[in-house]
Amino acid sequence: MQKSVFYCALAAAVVLGGAAGAATLDDVKARGNLNCGVSTGLVGFASPDASGNWEGFDVAVCRAVAAAVLGDPQAVEFIPTTGKTRFTALASGEVDMLARNTTWTFSRDTDLKLDFIGVNYYDGQGFMVPKALGVTSAKDLDGATVCIQTGTTTELNLADFFRVNNISYEPVPIETNAEAQQQYLAEACDVYTTDASGLAATRAAFESPGDHVILPEIISKEPLGPVVRHGDNEWGDIVRWTLNALISAEELGITSANVSELAGGTNNPEINRLLGSEGTLGDMIGLDSEWAQRAIMAEGNYGEIFETNIGENTPVGLARGLNAQYTEGGLIYSPPFR
Repeated sequence: MQKSVFYCALAAAVVLGGAAGAATLDDVKARGNLNCGVSTGLVGFASPDASGNWEGFDVAVCRAVAAAVLGDPQAVEFIPTTGKTRFTALASGEVDMLARNTTWTFSRDTDLKLDFIGVNYYDGQGFMVPKALGVTSAKDLDGATVCIQTGTTTELNLADFFRVNNISYEPVPIETNAEAQQQYLAEACDVYTTDASGLAATRAAFESPGDHVILPEIISKEPLGPVVRHGDNEWGDIVRWTLNALISAEELGITSANVSELAGGTNNPEINRLLGSEGTLGDMIGLDSEWAQRAIMAEGNYGEIFETNIGENTPVGLARGLNAQYTEGGLIYSPPFR
């Protein structure tokens, strides 16, 4: 699709979605489920298991929001979206939120009239190549064919990197991660480039992951996070503070195992405010006092969700790195519940 056509279609969807946008919470409650836009399938982040049940790091955010709003983490309709279709699906009202490896940028936040409500994974673009190529640096990729998802920030980043380093490449456009994996393994391209976390997740699904290497260069900043429509502040607050509840829960030592006990009251005022035994934070966002309890119980706090789905002991094998809590040298940090 030509970019001009895509943006015209998206602009029309923004107008249509804006009229109904202010009633997202009411729509979700009336419908009885959350429509959550996810990726078309990325191991560890969002993918269906053998029984068709969606699971992953991003899926857990959807389930936490559903638990907070509807009282049921299973009350989610997962709607796969590509790099091209995700923003139109959100703007048109087809989905209530996106939770699918989406980079927060200036133009997306302002020109596309979307609201990024926080960052749940700090990432950067990388490169994966077959080990047999013997390549050790992205600067050695002159003349390479590169599989790249259309409608993503990686297209522009790739062009900038090769231009700065005065090397050339031949793009092989693809629309989904599954297509990228197929083309890459079929040797239709020498290189696959996307967010480094996506490369690790893709490699984890290979029959022989050890035959492929992720090169050391990280060529961009890719803050990934949930997205909602612009103009519905109440709904934005709910999704934002649900994510913040998961982050704060890890910092405060609240887990899926002890949240019920701690909800009875503690000597820590912030825990009490978060879990609803003190104050009226739930009322401020149109929810009851136990909304955060349910969000945390759904699949655990931020750290539990990370370790279960993409951590070092999973096939994806990601270290916390920048995604450690700020108290551990990372960037994960929630404003206070006060």
